[in-house]
Amino acid sequence: MTSVSRPLPRLVPAEAFADVPADRLLAVLEAVTMVLTLPHRAAERVDALVVATGQGEDWRLTDAIRAWETGPALRHLLVANTDSAERTYRPLTLDRLRGLGLRRVDGVVLQAEPVTGTGRQATWVVEQVRALGIGSVALVVSPYHLVRVYLTVLRACDDAGLRIPMVPLPVAVAPDAPVPETGAAGYDLVAGEVSRLLRYPGQGWIATPERLRDYLRWLWSEHHPLLTGA
Repeated sequence: MTSVSRPLPRLVPAEAFADVPADRLLAVLEAVTMVLTLPHRAAERVDALVVATGQGEDWRLTDAIRAWETGPALRHLLVANTDSAERTYRPLTLDRLRGLGLRRVDGVVLQAEPVTGTGRQATWVVEQVRALGIGSVALVVSPYHLVRVYLTVLRACDDAGLRIPMVPLPVAVAPDAPVPETGAAGYDLVAGEVSRLLRYPGQGWIATPERLRDYLRWLWSEHHPLLTGA
């Protein structure tokens, strides 16, 4: 019996970018490059780890928990909930995190209610940062999704009049690993993320290229020791 191949979900075909001006694609490439090449080891020196859950990717949680358990200087672990409509959704509880290796619960803050969209996760993160007096964060997210999360949290911070150092901490996961929610791999999902990075600045969901440049200028000038350890 011959199997019938089915298109993977959440995919954006290459031809969707045929009419996108080169300068807009370049702006996305600049954002991806400058965010993902921020010094990841700076995550060892921040106040809090932030995890945006979703797509059934427990590797986001396990990576964050590993960093949390081996980083006693970290004061908080913030875990944002996701959409309960996802097929792979499971309630976000301490018991679930304990099953993934969590032992140090003091400082762990979970978003109790499910939310739809990265923007609502970011709003919750900003609320916790402000309420807890957090001075710096590292964002623990799968590589294909990390830049959009970074720009979404940055936009939420800007909208709230809050500016703190943020560093990216990409999850250690193979780019061809199937994402549980869809079966698509990280490779497959990059085009969809690029599509959102092109559309969302104008819709107010993520920081514009100009805001990102301004923020990175501030980050490098005001928090060089945090970034470099020097």
